[in-house]
Amino acid sequence: MNKPSHPKVNVRTLQKMKVAKERITMLTAYDYPTAQMLDEAGVDILLVGDSLGMVVQGKPNTIPVTLEEMIYHGEMVVRASRRAMVVVDLPFPVGQLGVHDTLKSAARIMKETGCEGVKLEGGAAQADVIAALVAAGIPTIAHVGLRPQAVHALGGYRVQRNEDQLKHDAWAAESAGAFALLMECVPAEAAAKITSDIGIPTIGIGAGAGCDGQVLVTNDLLGIGDGYVAKFVRPYANLRSIATDAVKKFREDVRRGIFPSDSESYSSKE
Repeated sequence: MNKPSHPKVNVRTLQKMKVAKERITMLTAYDYPTAQMLDEAGVDILLVGDSLGMVVQGKPNTIPVTLEEMIYHGEMVVRASRRAMVVVDLPFPVGQLGVHDTLKSAARIMKETGCEGVKLEGGAAQADVIAALVAAGIPTIAHVGLRPQAVHALGGYRVQRNEDQLKHDAWAAESAGAFALLMECVPAEAAAKITSDIGIPTIGIGAGAGCDGQVLVTNDLLGIGDGYVAKFVRPYANLRSIATDAVKKFREDVRRGIFPSDSESYSSKE
């Protein structure tokens, strides 16, 4: 096996990046070719997010995604990664089932995918679960602020402005041993203050530029979505339009009889 040209990103790498004020990049990946592309581009963390329920499966939220589906997609992403750290989401309601059941499911993810960590929605309320995962050797990212798995309890996808709760969650997650904190849809000022106050890296999505790193859903970044773009998304391409134009051209060439050409066909003389 060829030795990777760059060392694998791990929890120590990320901690050093925070200290050096080197920004961390994270993007979602759900399959082998996408993960391979992102890894080659130098992304630090590949997140196999339960957002696949909406992005890949077309469901209205992340709640229906199963543990088996996370393992299925996670294993593909891990196989493609040479440098990036791969983190897999704990799907609903795995992270809310208590220490024993959450640990059992997280261990399955680690063993069956080969990933380097998991992400758990929750902060202070999940501190005992985070501590148990870390004690078992499972690196864990805590996810606070807007928690998509709690979308119904939160009354929709809304900015979370309770700064005291955010600070409490961040402190509890760090104290429990989380190696990073993901903050979603929180005021930029609060996210920046938390980032300066805690010792672990923070990764923001809709949390302003003051975090130690940023994450986006790759489909949003590449412009492959269905048209809706959240305020915090910056589309860097419009691949949906490019792909649609390519498919239309293929359809036209087939109908006109100019695809395949002789050079794209096999001859009995070959």
